[in-house]
Amino acid sequence: MALDIQLVQSSKKKHKKDRKRNDRDSGTGDLAVTEEEEKRKRRKERKEKKEGAIDVVEVENGKEGNKLPAILADKPGPCTEPEKTKRKKEKKSRKDADSDPISVTESRKTKKRKRKHDQVSDAAAPSPSSPAASPKRPRVAISPAEAEDYLKAHNINVHLSPGTSALIPITSFDALPIPDSLRGAFSAFKEPTPIQACAWPPALSGRDVVGIAETGSGKTLAFGIPALARLLSSPGDVAGKGPRALVIAPTRELALQTYDSLSALDAVQCVAVFGGIDKAQQARTINKGVQVVVGTPGRVLDLIRDGVLALGGVEYLVLDEADRMLDKGFENDIRSIIGYTKPGAARQTLMFSATWPEAVRRLATSFLHDPIRITVGSDDLTANSRVAQEIEVFDDEREKDQRLLAHLKKLAPKKKEGSPLAARVLVFVLYKKEASRVENTLRRVGYSVGALHGDMTQPARLEALQQFRDGVVRLLVATDVAARGLDIPDVGCVLNYSFPLTIEDYVHRIGRTGRGGKDGQSITFFTGNNHERSLAGELARVLRESGVDVTPLSNKFPMSVKKKTHGVYGVFFREDVDMSAVPKRIVFDD
Repeated sequence: MALDIQLVQSSKKKHKKDRKRNDRDSGTGDLAVTEEEEKRKRRKERKEKKEGAIDVVEVENGKEGNKLPAILADKPGPCTEPEKTKRKKEKKSRKDADSDPISVTESRKTKKRKRKHDQVSDAAAPSPSSPAASPKRPRVAISPAEAEDYLKAHNINVHLSPGTSALIPITSFDALPIPDSLRGAFSAFKEPTPIQACAWPPALSGRDVVGIAETGSGKTLAFGIPALARLLSSPGDVAGKGPRALVIAPTRELALQTYDSLSALDAVQCVAVFGGIDKAQQARTINKGVQVVVGTPGRVLDLIRDGVLALGGVEYLVLDEADRMLDKGFENDIRSIIGYTKPGAARQTLMFSATWPEAVRRLATSFLHDPIRITVGSDDLTANSRVAQEIEVFDDEREKDQRLLAHLKKLAPKKKEGSPLAARVLVFVLYKKEASRVENTLRRVGYSVGALHGDMTQPARLEALQQFRDGVVRLLVATDVAARGLDIPDVGCVLNYSFPLTIEDYVHRIGRTGRGGKDGQSITFFTGNNHERSLAGELARVLRESGVDVTPLSNKFPMSVKKKTHGVYGVFFREDVDMSAVPKRIVFDD
C-alpha cells in the first residue's frame, strides 16, 4: 500500500514539472505567474483586514471592560507559530490520504460531526456579554458562625457522633441541591422549617437521621425530598421489581396524606397501602412496579406475607410518628417489616417522632447506623407555641352543649350549607358514639357538619376528610383518628369537647391548628370526671410552658403528675426491658 502511494506521488510531481516546462516553451508561463501573484496579493489583503478587526476588538475591550460584541469576540485571532505548524501538518496529512478514498470519506464525516457538535455547544452556552442569559446562581451555604446562630435562635440541639463535622443547615430553598422537578413542593413557602433545614443536609448525604419536632413542623418534606432526590439520581427499571423506598405511618389518614404529598410531585411511582381498601387493587398496583410504598404496619405486613410486596430492594426507610406507633403496640410489626429490607449500612433509615422516650431510643439503637439526632425544642412533648390555648372548667358536664353552640356562634356565624365560615373548626370528642351524637346535635340546629370516626367505612372517612380539606364542609367532628399528623389547611380553631385519654393526644389535637407558620386557637372543655382528674397536673405543665394561666385548674384539681402508662401493657410496662426479647429456655429449680 505504501509503495503504491509513493508511485502515485512521484508520478504527480513528474507530471507537474512537465506541465511547467511546456508552459515556458509555449509562452504561457508569464500569465500563470501573474495569476499566482494576484492570488497572493488578495490573501494578504484579507489577512490585514482581519488583523485590523482584531485590533479594534482589543481597543474596545480595554475601554469597555471586557464587553465584547458577540460576533467579533467569537472570531479567531492571528495565527501563532504553533498553529501554523499544526495547519501544515494537517495539510500534509490530507495529501497523504488523497490516495485512500475511504480515509478521505471518514475524515470528512468526522469533521462534519465535530462542526455540528461545536454549533450545538455554542448555542447551549450562554454568552458572557448577556446578563439575561446567565443562569441563576443558588445562594451560598451559610457560614459556621451563622449556622450556630440559627440553631440557637430556633432552639435546635444536634447530637453528633465523635469525629463528625458540624451540621450546616440549609436555610434557603435556592441552596437545596435537588432536581428542578422537585422544587414545586415548596413553591408556596418562603423558607424551610427548622426541622427541614437541619434534616436535609445529612439525609441528602446518605446519613441516618432521628428528628424530634413538634407536630405541624413540616416533617413530611423533611424526609420526602431526600427520598425522591435519591430515587431520581438513579431511577433504574421499576417494572417487576419491589420498591426502593418505604414509609411507615401509624394511621390510615396520615399514610394517605404522605402519599398525596409525594405523588403530587409526579416524580416516581408511589402507592399507599392501608386497611379498609381492597387488598387486590393494591396488589395490582404493586405488581405494575412502584418505587415508593407508604402504608400502615398491619397492611404492609399482610402484603409481605401474601407474597405481594417484596422489600429486599428497600434502601430508604422512614418511620413517621414512631412514638405513636410504639404506643399502639406496633413495635413487633415494625421489627418484622425492617427485617425484610436491606441490612445494616446498605439501608438509609430516618425516624421522626414528637417525643424521645426510651422505647423510641431502643428502636433507633437497633436499626439506625450512627444517626444524627436533631431535636427542635425539647425531647419532651411540648405544645405548638403558635396556638393560643384556652381552658374552660365545668362543674356540670351537661353545660358543654350550650357552651359549644356559643363558641360556634362566634366562630361560624353562618349556618346554611355551602356558606363560608370564618375558618375551619375541628371538634374533637373521645368516643365514636359521642361523635355521632354531637354531629346530629349540630346538624339539627342548622350547621353543615361532617364526621370522622372508626365506625365509618374507609371511603366515607376519606370523603369526609376531603370535603373538610376542600372547604365544602367547614365544621368536622372527629375522634383521635384525626389527631395525629394530618395536615389540614386553614384550621382556625380546635375545640376539645371531651378531653383525651393522654396528654400526648391533647398536644397532637391542638397541633391541627397553627400549622405552616400560621397562628391558631384551641378551646378545651375540662370537667375533671373519670380519667381527666389524673391528667390535670400534666395539663397544667403544658399550659405553663405556653404561658397560660392555670389558676382554674390548680384551684380545683391536684397538680400531681401521674406516671405514664403504656397503651398496650398499662402500668406493668417497663421501658428498661426489651419487650421483644423472649426467653429461649426456662429451667425450674427442683
